Amino acid sequence: MTADSTTGIRHFTPDITSRRGEGLTREVGAFVVQTGFEGLPAELLELGRKSILDGLGLALSGSVAKSGQLAQEYIRAQGLSGQATVIGTPLKAQERFAAFANGIAMHADDYDDTQLAVGSDRVYGLLTHPTAPCLPAALAVAERRNLSGRELVLAYHVGVEVETKVSEAMSPRHYQHGFHSTATCGTLASASAVSKLYGLDLEHTIRALGIAASQSAGLRENFGTMTKPFHAGRAAESGLLAADLAQGGWTATDKILESPRGFFQAHGGGYMLEAIQGRLAKPWTFIDPGVSIKPHPSGSLTHPGMTRMLELIREHDVRPEQVERVDVGTNHNMPNALIHHSPSTELQAKFSMEFCIAILLLERRGGLSEFTDEVVNRADVQEMIGKVHFGVHPEAEAAGYDKMTTIIDLHLKAGRRISGRADFGKGSPANPMSYDDVADKFRECAAFARWDEGRTERVVEMVRTLEKLASVRELTALLSRERS
Repeated sequence: MTADSTTGIRHFTPDITSRRGEGLTREVGAFVVQTGFEGLPAELLELGRKSILDGLGLALSGSVAKSGQLAQEYIRAQGLSGQATVIGTPLKAQERFAAFANGIAMHADDYDDTQLAVGSDRVYGLLTHPTAPCLPAALAVAERRNLSGRELVLAYHVGVEVETKVSEAMSPRHYQHGFHSTATCGTLASASAVSKLYGLDLEHTIRALGIAASQSAGLRENFGTMTKPFHAGRAAESGLLAADLAQGGWTATDKILESPRGFFQAHGGGYMLEAIQGRLAKPWTFIDPGVSIKPHPSGSLTHPGMTRMLELIREHDVRPEQVERVDVGTNHNMPNALIHHSPSTELQAKFSMEFCIAILLLERRGGLSEFTDEVVNRADVQEMIGKVHFGVHPEAEAAGYDKMTTIIDLHLKAGRRISGRADFGKGSPANPMSYDDVADKFRECAAFARWDEGRTERVVEMVRTLEKLASVRELTALLSRERS
């Protein structure tokens, strides 16, 4: 560090001679290139099918979201037609832009799967949404090239594994200071998956990672707006673009991850090398610590509280007119993400613990139909929101950040009080959804998009044995709306 004698401004010079983590980017690239389908355990395939089915359902419901429709209008207006399906529509687009639109749609309702942190200094549930940046890019390329379900599944798992291990290694400062890791790490997922589908060699795969990392961006200040799902769509598109450029001969550094001027240092000020070096697929993140599938279309940090609240409501037959006050306490990281305390839109409501608790008290459910602008602004909903008080609770803070501990104190009339605690929500590895549970969620999403029931059931069964599918086009045909 040096100081300018005239201005007093301090100048920091990175130690570009550091050899920490040397060869890490090459190790990641080698994992992408060398992993074969035979290396995917049966348990991994089973878990992956659930997240893939979940993502496809969310692309259907997200296709009718305002953000999804705007993305479709953009593609049409720019003349970006091609041969890759924009799910839920009759639109066919160039692979990049089908990935863009489908990534937005999968994340539009904030209903998609979530990577779980393991370290006590990490923020549980605040790493990435692994499927939304990765699956759309892999699906678009597999469809365009008429590849098999087996090839799609392999590329998807390779991409998700890179994304989740990078995110786990990243300094917590990355997320805490405002970066959205689904956007930043998700770009590397897309680039890895597409590089695998393209059959790029090691040097070209490393270049794709370098190009992708330079496109990694996304800020949490945009949570509660359409720009949050834009992050997932842009990550899907950017990673695909990176692989395209690398395939064509574009150059990039071969040490983008470990360099003192590279991805980890620039985005987080450092990283935990032992969380990624020698750890890819050892174990696969899907297997341990696992990936959570959401039971409600809201930020994952609301789910333990929503799970426990719904249990208390049903167990004690709580009626809205009985409620005087609800206290909800968590660790301090959770209010840092659930930032909308008086929401007026559906997107804000997804990041409002107050709304999520209030809607359960009023409707005993919190699905796609409840997260609408109209419902959020109902007089009874706004009144109930005012009765919910959300903040930090010392017991939850002491439980550590590797959990989403939520303490509920429900105060009813006549002095009655009901309390509960949850560390994990429904859909987490501790309380997982079965494939049939996810199929029910898929049906909800498809119905929300007014999708044909026959097609819906065929998708559910096709994904159940996706790796046996001869052509991905059989699947995308069921997800494409016929032209009227």
